[in-house]
Amino acid sequence: MNSPKDWPEPIIRVQSLSESGSSTIPDRYIKPPSERPSSAPEIEAQAGGIDIPLIDFQGLNNGDEKLRKAILNQIFQACSDWGFFQVINHGVSPQLMDRAREAWYGFFHQSMEVKQIYANSPKTYEGYGSRLGVQKGAILDWGDYYFLHYLPCSLKDHNKWPALPSDLREVIDEYSSAVVKLCGSLMKLLSINLGLGEEILQNAFGGEDIGACLRVNFYPKCPQPELALGLSSHSDPGGLTVLLPDENVAGLQVRRDNKWITVKPARHAFIVNIGDQMQILSNAIYKSVEHRVIVNSDRERISLAFFYNPKSDLLIGPAKEVVSPDRPALYPAMTFDEYRLYIRMKGPKGKSQLGESQKCPT
Repeated sequence: MNSPKDWPEPIIRVQSLSESGSSTIPDRYIKPPSERPSSAPEIEAQAGGIDIPLIDFQGLNNGDEKLRKAILNQIFQACSDWGFFQVINHGVSPQLMDRAREAWYGFFHQSMEVKQIYANSPKTYEGYGSRLGVQKGAILDWGDYYFLHYLPCSLKDHNKWPALPSDLREVIDEYSSAVVKLCGSLMKLLSINLGLGEEILQNAFGGEDIGACLRVNFYPKCPQPELALGLSSHSDPGGLTVLLPDENVAGLQVRRDNKWITVKPARHAFIVNIGDQMQILSNAIYKSVEHRVIVNSDRERISLAFFYNPKSDLLIGPAKEVVSPDRPALYPAMTFDEYRLYIRMKGPKGKSQLGESQKCPT
């Protein structure tokens, strides 16, 4: 399967559509009735409903072993049951989190001429984009984004990062370095919770030779939010995702028991979720869960999704330590390069990439 060099149709920026003043959205952004926000029961966490687990990392390293075990158990339950959790007191500076959000808002409020310099293609997706997948005539999501590589260093190219605002490149470097450190700590905790040595999962990802990238999502105001989605239902194809949400506007929804739960972001928290590669590696002990993004008629929204992934050419299959006669391997091994090419060609498709066709025969 070869990656295409260009998009099948002319790219229209969603931000431009939003700013046009139209009271309706073009047909190609209207989701089929079964996929619209009102098509399945929704639980609004803001109204006091259920929310994803909130875990405080404050006591992980203070010498209190009972508290440490309690936190580890919270992490395990969240990863094996929900696939999502929020984490506070995670070690990343709140000021840095705020600077990162503000700097990226600054980019998306630059002129279209400035942003178009970084227009991307489906070959790598790196740069300024407005669609996923290359199916001609596809129903599109109501959002623009910026995608960039941070690791490995061979893919990191500051010239492909926005030059405006003037401090953005510096902020990207500082923020990405801090989140990579957090991800390394999370990998140890997830490994310990599987009964493995703390470096087993990290080594399966390639040790220090891993992949890390950032996708900044910008969701402009939408005049008909009941008909559209900012990002269609999907599970993340990579290893771990660390999301810095917009604290002022909720938008992320997590699927649970066929209901959509709207996540209420906690102050200076990250939202962490398990990706498909971690589900495969853990032999489905950890769950990669469908999620989507709803849009808003009154307010725009931004989020920073940091993806921590295996080395792209390593075979990823269930770790031998979590395979037994009672729990045989559920998935065949494949490289992350092979896996994400499927996603890039098809676009967001629920959890089809972990469907029966990819499971090992029994």
